[in-house]
Amino acid sequence: MTPLDKPTTPDPGAVPAVPAAPADDQSAVTQAALFDAFGGVRGTVETMLPGLLFVMIYTINKDVKMSAIAAGVVAVLLVVVRLARKDTVKHAFSGVFGVGVGVAFALFTGSAKGFYLPGMIYGVCLGLAFTLSALVGFPLLGVILGPVFKENLSWRTRNPGRKKAYVKASLAWGLIFLAKYAILFPLYWWGDETQLGWVLIALKLPPMVLAVYFTWVFLAKAPPPIDVIAEYEAEEAAQEAAKAEKAAQAGQSAASPQPGQSGRHKRA
Repeated sequence: MTPLDKPTTPDPGAVPAVPAAPADDQSAVTQAALFDAFGGVRGTVETMLPGLLFVMIYTINKDVKMSAIAAGVVAVLLVVVRLARKDTVKHAFSGVFGVGVGVAFALFTGSAKGFYLPGMIYGVCLGLAFTLSALVGFPLLGVILGPVFKENLSWRTRNPGRKKAYVKASLAWGLIFLAKYAILFPLYWWGDETQLGWVLIALKLPPMVLAVYFTWVFLAKAPPPIDVIAEYEAEEAAQEAAKAEKAAQAGQSAASPQPGQSGRHKRA
C-alpha cells in the first residue's frame, strides 16, 4: 500500500488514522501551506521582476533586443542567487524558463508582443486545465496542494468535504485566469505593445492574490487533511515491530528445552 491514496474500505489490521490538526489551527495551517506552495513574497517578486524590467526598458528606448536580454539576465541572476544561498529554486527555475521562452519569441519575432505571447498562451491553458479538472471532479489544485498538506490524493476517496473544497478552488482559479486573459488578448491583437506590457504587469499580481484568497477560504472551512505520510510511516513501524516480536518469540522457542529432552540427557 502506498501513501498516495488509501482504500475506502477499512482494513481490520490497519493502524488507526493519524489525527489531523485541531480545527482551530486549520486556518493557520492552510495559510502557511499556501504561502509555501506559491513561493510567498520572494517568489512573487522573482516572478514579476524580469517582466517588469522588460516593460520598463522597452517603454524608454523601444529596443526589443536590449529589453529581452536584460530580462533574461535578471532571471538567471535570481536563480544563481538562490543557488548560492542554497535556497529552494523551484519558483526561480520556473520563472527563468518562462522568461527564456519569452526572450526567444521576442528575438525571433522582433516584437515586444512576442515576449508576452508564450506566457499568455500558458495562462489560458492553465485556466482551461483548472476549469475542466474541476468540472470532471479531479481538481488540479488538489493534485498540486495534496503533497504540500501531506495528504497526497487521499482527498479523492477518503475526504469528500475536502475534495469539494478543491473543486471550488480549482474552478475559482480557472475562471479568474480566463477572465484575465479575456482582457489581455484583445490588447494583444489590437492594442499598443507598451500599453499591453503595462496592463499585463498590472494584472500579474491581483488575480493571483484573489485566487489564493478563495483557495484559503474554501480550504480553511473544509475538513482537515489526512496525513497519509504519517499513516504510512506508522504502518511500516507497526509491521517492523510485529516482525521483531515474531523473531523474538521464535528465538525463545528455540532456546526452551523440548519435552523429553532433559530425560535423554540423564540417561546419557
